Amino acid sequence: MRFPVVAKFLGLLTGVVTLWMLWPLGWALWDHTSDRDALALSMMSGFAASGALFFLGRRGQSSDMGLREAFAAVTLSWIAASAVGALPFWFAHAVPTYTDAFFETMSGFTTTGSSVLTDIEVVPRGLLFWRSLTHWLGGMGIIVLTLAVMPVLGMGGGQLFRAEVPGPVPEKLTPRVQQTALLLWGVYVFLSLAQTALMMAGGMNLFDALTHMFGTMATGGFSTYNSSVGHFSSPYLQWVIILFMFLAGANFTLHYLALTGHPGAFLKDPEFRFYALITLGCVVLTVSFLAGGGLYPHLEERVRAAAFQVVSILTTTGFATANYENWPYAAQFLLLLLMFVGGCAGSTGGAMKNVRLLVLCRHVGHELFLLLHPRAVVPIRLGHQALPPRLVSAIGAFFSLYIGALALCTLGVCALGVDILTALSGAAATLGNIGPGLGNVGPAENYATLPGGAKWIYSLAMLMGRLELFTVAVLLHPACWRK
Repeated sequence: MRFPVVAKFLGLLTGVVTLWMLWPLGWALWDHTSDRDALALSMMSGFAASGALFFLGRRGQSSDMGLREAFAAVTLSWIAASAVGALPFWFAHAVPTYTDAFFETMSGFTTTGSSVLTDIEVVPRGLLFWRSLTHWLGGMGIIVLTLAVMPVLGMGGGQLFRAEVPGPVPEKLTPRVQQTALLLWGVYVFLSLAQTALMMAGGMNLFDALTHMFGTMATGGFSTYNSSVGHFSSPYLQWVIILFMFLAGANFTLHYLALTGHPGAFLKDPEFRFYALITLGCVVLTVSFLAGGGLYPHLEERVRAAAFQVVSILTTTGFATANYENWPYAAQFLLLLLMFVGGCAGSTGGAMKNVRLLVLCRHVGHELFLLLHPRAVVPIRLGHQALPPRLVSAIGAFFSLYIGALALCTLGVCALGVDILTALSGAAATLGNIGPGLGNVGPAENYATLPGGAKWIYSLAMLMGRLELFTVAVLLHPACWRK
């Protein structure tokens, strides 16, 4: 492991993250609120940390960035970004401890949306803007952003891209990583601007439109109101957010192809068809459960409530328009199952991803077929493509690792005295980067009452979920560190 090149990259990335604090500082200066001092002090501290890391890594060379260094740089960069990004909350005394500040910021950068703020509406707008902006920066990936805006880095771009971009197979639109990063961020910015314009056309002010766009496009879920999107009674605004949550849960490569004249790419993609089918089927089921429970007498309201919550949980956004713990148990269980599904590969969504579940389903069908035809030699296909056995095996290993991590997180939190429902749903919500769970961490509550140890466990779960488990787990393997 060549530590200087890792430290050098961490220094550069920490500086980029700190620079983005200028935007919330602008809001604080405009509002003349006390958080401007906390943001200014955080920027000075962030640049000092960036300089120190860059000094430690001054001997690092671009050619030293191998796969081991890439895995370490990616994992540690999210920790470093969260450590620096937590400073405004801590310096402004918006939260009681640094543990809470780190948890809130890790939740933001990993687009989880779990919160420890008990009264969001009393927090100054500068801090709220920074809180939501961490979603947007983490959505497409801090490292992908760094590669896009600072191609001069060139520090093992391929390795960094492979280690950071979510999904079973990172897709490069062009042979050059920096070009791919720019194209992905271009699509991300275009959709972000489109959603902001549509929400402002529906009556939202600029601040609310931007902060809720950050949470939607990043499938994060931070809102500036205690009642989340339920604060806005406008059906139009809720349908706009439903649409863009669904788009953010799709593969951004498909958005790029559609914007460049190939809209048929959506229908040709087997994962997107699977994703759309799950969404539609679960909305219909939830509508029937709500009707059976006598909730929402008007059909449009019932469909909107079901569609919003299904898409929000499926895409791991975590916005809410209602307390779904008051819904029928069947609807609650369906939402719990959706926490494990997530968005598509190449999206900003978390959890297991639709393509993995689709391959697992094909693998089960393949094994059943071989039981009836033991001499047949038939590959597992996804669309017209035969999948390599190595990829199918890796997806099976991911599923096992995911369940194992979920069990360990739940056990660790239960050991701290938290009830099983809260511990399990909290682990599923943080590992899947969803946000709200059930029990004491449901949509009407938050994570503030949990012990400090539970918040650190869930912070690790958010990081592992955002980096697809293997990127973090590989650092625990002895071969990663020995020569």
